[in-house]
Amino acid sequence: MPTHPSAQTDRFVHDRLPPQAQWPQLTDDLPELKQLPAQCNLVHTLFERAAAAGHNDRPLFRSDQRTLSYAQARAEVNRIANVLTLDMGLVPGNRVLLRGGNSVAMALAWLAVVQSGLVAVATMPLLRARELAEIMAKAQPSAALCDTTLQDELQAALAASPATAALPLRVFNTGDPTASHALETLASAHSTHATPCPTAGTDVALLAFTSGTTGTPKAAVHTHHDVLAACETWPRHVLRATPDDIVMGSPPLAFTFGLGGLLVFPMWAGASVYFPSIPYTPEAMVKLIGQVGATICYTAPTFYRQMAPFAQTHGIGRLRISVSAGEGLPDATRQLWKAATGLEMLDGIGATEMFHIFISSPPEAVRQGAVGQVVPGYQAKIVDEAGDALPPGSVGRLAVKGPTGCRYLDDPRQTQYVQGGWNFPGDAFSQDADGYFFYQARTDDMIITAGYNVAGPEVEAALLQHPAVAECGVVGRPDDERGMIVVAYVVLKPGETADAAQTKVLQDHVKHTLAPYKYPRDVVFVHQLPRTETGKLQRFALRKLAADSTTPTAQP
Repeated sequence: MPTHPSAQTDRFVHDRLPPQAQWPQLTDDLPELKQLPAQCNLVHTLFERAAAAGHNDRPLFRSDQRTLSYAQARAEVNRIANVLTLDMGLVPGNRVLLRGGNSVAMALAWLAVVQSGLVAVATMPLLRARELAEIMAKAQPSAALCDTTLQDELQAALAASPATAALPLRVFNTGDPTASHALETLASAHSTHATPCPTAGTDVALLAFTSGTTGTPKAAVHTHHDVLAACETWPRHVLRATPDDIVMGSPPLAFTFGLGGLLVFPMWAGASVYFPSIPYTPEAMVKLIGQVGATICYTAPTFYRQMAPFAQTHGIGRLRISVSAGEGLPDATRQLWKAATGLEMLDGIGATEMFHIFISSPPEAVRQGAVGQVVPGYQAKIVDEAGDALPPGSVGRLAVKGPTGCRYLDDPRQTQYVQGGWNFPGDAFSQDADGYFFYQARTDDMIITAGYNVAGPEVEAALLQHPAVAECGVVGRPDDERGMIVVAYVVLKPGETADAAQTKVLQDHVKHTLAPYKYPRDVVFVHQLPRTETGKLQRFALRKLAADSTTPTAQP
């Protein structure tokens, strides 16, 4: 891509990027990728695209409290941008911490930050003060925008350090138009016109902190060009949304799965997004799908599994696409959802480091058990530990490259993720002769027991087929005799008994479903599984729990 002078005068992020020798190879194999300009502001481009297509008067954001057209949303974004640049004196490249749930106000704030050439640092709503302090220490924000309902933990984090105690903070979603320091109140005094920052495509749009499934979160850097390039791959070639679509879902906007699916990609398509006023439950989501006429839904496999019985009872209205990502999709969950709704799940694997989905197939091209094929614009292969390509059917490490790739902010783990220009997301896959990719496990989830390789998610998928099992997580535990043994942490459905007889039933079920050596030699019954805020199973937490356990346990 041609270069253009950076508009970001604050060089904090630019100066902390890894050396270019450690960067992934970025490709532009599609005609639409070659047409991305050297100077581009992500938010300005999205609004201009909508205007050129005649979408100014079409709804962009919907909630039970208000609906904003593209033109109205743009006016509000401009007002907030003026607060950031004129009132608060922020300059391009400054980081802005964003803290809020999925709401119209949060979406407007995020768009205003990025349009102003600032760097959005969105944080998960459930993070506590200690976790927020760690993010601020890494990102060193110049200001914070926070939903009024979430400010207690942020205030505690700010007060904990002299470096952040005086950080400018503006709250939003106050519900009080007279609140003098509320972002909405300050914005109302400003013009609906603002000049977007003339960012280079290589200027930084956001820092995306990983969700912590493998331990300490890392900050992935994404540019304006990265996000626009992502729009030209999976959304264009696989999702294929239209301006008539209404999108809803549960992934937080602070998670790139949610940011793409519930903000950027709908804007790129000229579609609209529905944001709820209360947190989703499986039943509430199914009911709202019908009430608001949603046509596209995003959530994690666990949520779809919980939604299935309600979908069978209440129906799914106009829903036509159900997107599953964030963690591996067990075939049992896919079939359960299909039986309840008639819809074939649109599965995909992506990564915070890659911004969004890079392996996926549309519903009409699904192959049982497969995640899908490589998304146009990306390349993927299965390699051994030396990086050499493996033949079809072999299990190995997934390597990916395309128009997006991993660049961590000041993190030595860069060289683990990027090797020889390829990104290694840390997943074990196999690929068949037709190019379909089959998920096996996270590479650190492979359990080697008595010389056999066992993929934890494969055992989980088998357990989920049993009618007594609501949820489960499978990991390895060190064992003197076998090296490791397979341990299953199981949440039973209501009415089921957690006892030795149930353990044997589940073990026998796995033995009859998979090769017998894969059965869990220890079954631990628990009330709930450790998950990230985005719904991903934290297997590292289960591994720690397993390592601390020395005897088989059954908990009611």
